[in-house]
Amino acid sequence: MKKEENLMEEIVSLAKRKGFIFPACEIYGGLANSYSYGPYGVELKNNIKKLWWDTFVKQRSDIIGMDGPILLNTKLWEASGHTEGFNDAMVDCKKCKKRFRADHVVLELTGKDMEGDLDGMTKVLQKGLKCPECGESDWTEVKNMSQMFKTEMNSVSGPIYLRPETAGAIFVDFKNILDSTRVKIPFGIAQIGKAFRNEIVARNFIFRIREFEQMEIEYFIDPEAEWEPLFDDWLDKQEEFAMMLGAKKEDLRRYQHPKEKLSHYSKKTVDVEYNFPFGFGELFGLAHRGNFDLTQHAKSSGQKLEYSDAVNNKKYVPHVLEPTAGLDRLILTSLCSAYAVEKLENGERVVMKFPKTIAPIKIAVFPLMKNKPDLVKKAKEVFDILKMKYMCEFDDNGNVGKRYRRQDEIGTPYCITVDFDTIEKDNTVTVRDRDTMAQVRVKTEELKNYFIENL
Repeated sequence: MKKEENLMEEIVSLAKRKGFIFPACEIYGGLANSYSYGPYGVELKNNIKKLWWDTFVKQRSDIIGMDGPILLNTKLWEASGHTEGFNDAMVDCKKCKKRFRADHVVLELTGKDMEGDLDGMTKVLQKGLKCPECGESDWTEVKNMSQMFKTEMNSVSGPIYLRPETAGAIFVDFKNILDSTRVKIPFGIAQIGKAFRNEIVARNFIFRIREFEQMEIEYFIDPEAEWEPLFDDWLDKQEEFAMMLGAKKEDLRRYQHPKEKLSHYSKKTVDVEYNFPFGFGELFGLAHRGNFDLTQHAKSSGQKLEYSDAVNNKKYVPHVLEPTAGLDRLILTSLCSAYAVEKLENGERVVMKFPKTIAPIKIAVFPLMKNKPDLVKKAKEVFDILKMKYMCEFDDNGNVGKRYRRQDEIGTPYCITVDFDTIEKDNTVTVRDRDTMAQVRVKTEELKNYFIENL
């Protein structure tokens, strides 16, 4: 366990040191579990978003996209049940003033799953269970705390909420999408966007944070259609996507929620979990939500949210399969999967072995020496040619060996070195592969085709 904890610390340290992820507002002491994506982090993030969109929207004829707002009518959250029931059980240690998710503490200390039983958890904690932080036993009563962030809007009476999930906008725009497109069931609506949850305990770096980005699909199906094969297919596709980010099959597992723990509207819910250095954690969720959402919003708004099936001459409220993922968790998965420390003859190297599709920088271009104008000029010419198609980086600082190590640490698949042979002899450059460290000579006029083939 200690080795795994150290591994997580190493990954977090590299993420900050190399410009992937920084603690936000660090000069002011930060803000609990708030993070900024740095120059390489934002490229990694955008690459994963693009890969997800290409995979689940662009390459499919049955899924379309949308982008709804963060601030939505409060009636939406009343109809969906969020304003009343979107709560977590909270308990405080009176000695160290630390706040905990009560059901998690009880489960960790006793092995009992008492989620939802506030009085029972209070009794168990106050019988002498010790605080994981300070070791004392002096607890408050367990109470529910809303996970919804409140704000205000001019000209609107009452509270406005930052959305706790992106799905709400999809359901309330269901009618508009039917009216403006020619979609036919089964079809899905996809969305990527920020969501906000006032978590009692945010932890494990970017695994659980209060401001995060979701990637969700609401996949609408005929209520009478056979849904199990579709459900299983979505599970397979979620796992396949995790492996596209670098995850190994053996580091993935499925957790099916027991019937007594399912949301009242769910027929089946399965999580795809990844084995992070701190243990298995949810990466994807997949739920059969029935027709709960559309029915609730139709009832609350007075609008019909039905699908007209012209082929079978019937109308119905569709059922929904919901595959969902947290973008920040996918980024953490890619960081953990890519991180490697390799022994070399002259020491070791840290290398981020990102799949080429998501690597933040695809190609780094070096002049062999920065004090030779001809080398620098030629290297910049190569850089200018390649940057039009690939995210490239120009680096002339330090010896080439150190530059290789810097690029290894940010996961750059290929490095190009322009040397004296390039100018004086055959117009070839050295192309070095990140994973094998093998080097080949390629003519500059052939570089475009070389990277089209290899990237």
